[in-house]
Amino acid sequence: MRIQALVIRILRQFFRDKRTMAMMIVAPIIILTMLNLVFNGRDYHPKIGMVNAPKMLADKLDFKDAKLKQYDSLETAKKDLKSQKLDGYLTFGTMVPKITLEGSDPSRNHAVIASVQKAFKSLLGKDSSSEPKVAYLHGSSNMRQFDSFGPVLLGYFAFFFVFLIAGVSFLRERTSGTLERLLSSPLRRWEIVTGYVLGFGIFTMIQATIITWFSIYVLDMMMKGSFFLVLIVNLLLSLTALTLGILLSAFANNEMQMIQFIPLVIVPQIFFSGLFNLDTMSSWLSWIGPLTPLYYGAHALKEVMVRGSGLSAIYPDMLLLLGLSILFMILNVAALKKHRKI
Repeated sequence: MRIQALVIRILRQFFRDKRTMAMMIVAPIIILTMLNLVFNGRDYHPKIGMVNAPKMLADKLDFKDAKLKQYDSLETAKKDLKSQKLDGYLTFGTMVPKITLEGSDPSRNHAVIASVQKAFKSLLGKDSSSEPKVAYLHGSSNMRQFDSFGPVLLGYFAFFFVFLIAGVSFLRERTSGTLERLLSSPLRRWEIVTGYVLGFGIFTMIQATIITWFSIYVLDMMMKGSFFLVLIVNLLLSLTALTLGILLSAFANNEMQMIQFIPLVIVPQIFFSGLFNLDTMSSWLSWIGPLTPLYYGAHALKEVMVRGSGLSAIYPDMLLLLGLSILFMILNVAALKKHRKI
């Protein structure tokens, strides 16, 4: 009977907490649906350019699995490759054609090479000496999948842990009465929010520095650009997670409810961060990516670490992250209104 009474009490707690009931059912459905849309999306067709291709050869080459574009100028092809409008291009200056790959994504590299080999198969026959040579704008043939995914994972885990720790910590400040006492003091709401952000921000700086250093110099993650730029991007991404975590903690009554935001706020961002190819997703789903902070943070990290880009290539992403942080801070100030008692 005592066990039965305990079971009944626990069940009643679940049924009374409508949010927990909804999350247990809705969150897995949303995540599984996204996984289905991501992994059962369209096949990826690489974008390949052909520079000054002989007409007779171009007519014989069959690129059924690729999006082909003809170029009369090598400089134009190079420009499109650098801006990622192409995954690779073919040149025919010698007897042996040459493939130049963008190179930052091994899966796209393999798709281009496979498509070119398939197109040349009927022409090459068994003569392997005539197979196209391969060159890389970024990376190399030894580039690992981890080198491509590493910057995305670096940003994701920094974002995830800062969001969780900041949200739970601020929630404890509220439930313990500390926040209420601060609101009763002469401190203004914007001063309280700024103080918390700066306080947590110092720890965030230390965390971002250690994680970035460990990933690059211990795990040997590919690093073509500036360590300082990677650190700044990580700090901005962590600041966005910090302000967002504090904001959402205002709508949670306990740690369990704070954790419930993870499946809805954190997990979906991994699908749109660049870890999966957005080109293969349904068009009605891929538009969600630009609405998520990790979309910009991961893009900036990959630009610097894999492509060796400088500030000029990533400053729009940095400004957007900074803008989101400021927006979340303003919303935090507004959210504190409901907690002020006097």
